[in-house]
Amino acid sequence: MAIYGYHRTSTTEQHLDRGITAINDFCEKNNLTLDEMFTDQQTGKNFNRPDYITLKRMAKKQGDIIIISELDRLGRSKEDTLKELQHFKSLGVRLMILEIPTTLVDYSAMDNSMANMIMETINNMLIEMYATFAHAEMLKREKRQREGIQAMKDRGEWDKYGRPEVIDFKKFSSEYKKVMDGELRPFECMKLLGMKKPTFYTYVKKFREQLDKSE
Repeated sequence: MAIYGYHRTSTTEQHLDRGITAINDFCEKNNLTLDEMFTDQQTGKNFNRPDYITLKRMAKKQGDIIIISELDRLGRSKEDTLKELQHFKSLGVRLMILEIPTTLVDYSAMDNSMANMIMETINNMLIEMYATFAHAEMLKREKRQREGIQAMKDRGEWDKYGRPEVIDFKKFSSEYKKVMDGELRPFECMKLLGMKKPTFYTYVKKFREQLDKSE
């Protein structure tokens, strides 16, 4: 049996500390030892995240445990999140979600099968409810973003601002120089900055173009 922690933030500007601390504190209070902590700093819309993919590959044995602080740290898409939870359940991997206390108690060893079934039903209902909240919040945020962009277009300001940068280019340049110096590999830099591959190489192209102009 292995115990894994997982935490995610949407951007590199958000700190991972709070979720990691909550997971570590829980483990300490309950005499649990984490085998590994996985973290991503990417959107929760999908599950195409480096550390999550690694976690999913490792957590596949009956009795393995994954601990997360809040359900929306796993994902914000209700349908996709429930599919991921079902994947782990089918393997016998248990998810402990700190914000849902009923998931922290192991009911599988209960002698009373009826009580076990009732608690599992309650867990499923609570998880679906929290997943619904996370999905609704994602849709609300996307709606606000669309409305903001449309308002800028209506004011004739969109051409001036254009599509906002994923991250500050100066920050990207500072980290990518480490790749140029051999201190980091490209995929390590990509993960550090929380960027997807297409976006990362768009920034690389811009970086190299500016480098050529300066030479």
